[in-house]
Amino acid sequence: MKIRNFGVEIWMNHYETKCELNLAETCVESLTVAELLDMAGINEIAQQILPLKLTYGEIEGSVRLRSRIADLYEKQSVENVITTHGAIGANALVHQTLVEPGDRVISVLPTYQQHYSIPESIGADTLILKLTEKTDFLPDLAELRELAIPGTKLIAINNPNNPTGSLMDRAYLEKIVEIARACGAWILCDEVYRGTDQEGDTGMTVSIADLYEKGISTGSMSKSFSLAGLRLGWIVAPAELIHAVSIHRDYNTISVGMLDDHFAAIALESKDKILERSHRITRTNLAIVSDWVDSEPLISWIKPKSGTTALLKYDLPISSEELCIRLLENTGVMLTPGSAMDMEGYLRIGYTNGEEILREGLRRISHFLKESAASAA
Repeated sequence: MKIRNFGVEIWMNHYETKCELNLAETCVESLTVAELLDMAGINEIAQQILPLKLTYGEIEGSVRLRSRIADLYEKQSVENVITTHGAIGANALVHQTLVEPGDRVISVLPTYQQHYSIPESIGADTLILKLTEKTDFLPDLAELRELAIPGTKLIAINNPNNPTGSLMDRAYLEKIVEIARACGAWILCDEVYRGTDQEGDTGMTVSIADLYEKGISTGSMSKSFSLAGLRLGWIVAPAELIHAVSIHRDYNTISVGMLDDHFAAIALESKDKILERSHRITRTNLAIVSDWVDSEPLISWIKPKSGTTALLKYDLPISSEELCIRLLENTGVMLTPGSAMDMEGYLRIGYTNGEEILREGLRRISHFLKESAASAA
């Protein structure tokens, strides 16, 4: 099976160990094990993990963990949950389970590249629904309705959106559901950033799995829960889809690691404290970026309503990749070029690392942009 190079992952793999200030990071600043255990009120983790026999564990994920994942949703139970190797594993399994050559798949763009490159590699009739500033980077419903002809197999969306930070609320998602139901399509909603909304006590918009009988939600411990190192994700979907996924999962996963499962359960049992921290970071730091954009003449944006990233439009006669390479070489600051997400002319910034890193990074970017504009003139 041939598949395109994964633009964002290749960029991150190549440069993230070579930068001084990483403003390409997409996770809310990662927790240490000590910080996690402190939030959970656990003083002696050895008593829990030393007796564990490191078998494959419960194949679909422990009941303890799947119960806590189900609690993140309005209408889901353990039977609707299966664990995966990160959300990246969850998304891949859904596409591999549902999509066959010739199937019509609709994916928004920009989004995580899996959602159009995997169907393309399978031989699906993959159509792109471009998100633009005209609709604040939300899917154009009229255009989606035209693309979603009877027999469409899958509509892949991303809420909150990576990289724009746009957010479909319940009413908007219900309109997407109406379109999907009319053509019989499944909806896969990559909800890996769910829990980072800029407004609301929980920071969580409703999940597609709770709105639609053919809705599939994928999520993980990486972004909102600040635990990317666990490599722990999940699929929440109707039980019959979970069963179909498990057939494919047997070939490439078997089970997630017992320690990953254990620590993820600890985290979700302390989710309120973790999300409170995430809200503090995301909301404080987005305000910092917003003030910076307002004062920066070469940058414009649609301000995010959720997530951990923003898409910045820049006004310089240079490709996004060349700009990012020069920025890194001259200042030590790392951003992600829009070209890595098939969005030339833009830059992705991740703003939820340490506040001091963000402020210094923005200061250096401004200096770089000013010098670049002077050189271009």
